[in-house]
Amino acid sequence: MKLGYLPNPAAPVRYHELLLWRKILDRNPLFVTLTDKLSAKAHIRNICPGIATPETRWSGRDAADIPAGLLAGDIVVKANHGSAMNIFVSDGEPDRTAIVRKASRWLKKRYGRRNGEWAYWPVVPTVFLEERLALSGGTIATDIKVHVCSGAICHVWAEDKHARRSLLFDREANPLPGRDPDYPAEDQALPVNARLIDYVRHAILIAPRIAGDLDYIRIDFLVTDDRLYSGEATVYSAAGYGTWTNPAIAAEIERLWRLDQSAFLRGRHKGAMGFYADALRASCQSGITSR
Repeated sequence: MKLGYLPNPAAPVRYHELLLWRKILDRNPLFVTLTDKLSAKAHIRNICPGIATPETRWSGRDAADIPAGLLAGDIVVKANHGSAMNIFVSDGEPDRTAIVRKASRWLKKRYGRRNGEWAYWPVVPTVFLEERLALSGGTIATDIKVHVCSGAICHVWAEDKHARRSLLFDREANPLPGRDPDYPAEDQALPVNARLIDYVRHAILIAPRIAGDLDYIRIDFLVTDDRLYSGEATVYSAAGYGTWTNPAIAAEIERLWRLDQSAFLRGRHKGAMGFYADALRASCQSGITSR
């Protein structure tokens, strides 16, 4: 309904089919770790101890316990178990009552069920306060997002959320044609400068270390004037519905995504599921499905 075609989740080939297959079948416990924003921080620090990470100032399971003093300056209030759960606090605004009310609603919500994003479901809802970074919107970018398949870079997506601009790059940090779904107009292309290219190259270097041997993952970074900070690791990019105006972007992910490297196909299964897994492995080896 969202994408205009009937998918084949049993033998996925197209990008959206592959993500749908992951939602239905792949229960990799690492997905839960990476989806939980707090545990993902610890995981990334373990793997890349040298990378800067936004400092967590407080966390808890009751928003009413948020210390009032921490809300007096600039800080970000977040929830660990969902997307778009952020309150940017500046000079004590919005006030604590409004913050507690909104964060309490977050904690009651079980995120990911509408779109079948399984990895969110086991995460214990927690609210936390994180240092507010001075992102380089308007000069470099605010975010750099690297799509990785089994250690291979597919492409890089740089965004400036302040200026509402973005640009796509290949694995060599060369700009790519086409637009992303957030800022689809051609006049929303992010200007290229030396600092941006340096940051994209740095992200390309670090992302595979964080991604490890996962068959597909998106590794996000935050951009400041001084350095890259680790952001999130996104298991279900755009909830599985992301599109680009350049069809080569999805085609490259489809080419590199090896389902035989997934936790599901590395595992052992019994009964009908075992027969299905064997058939899918055979399809992967013969090149019928995505490599």
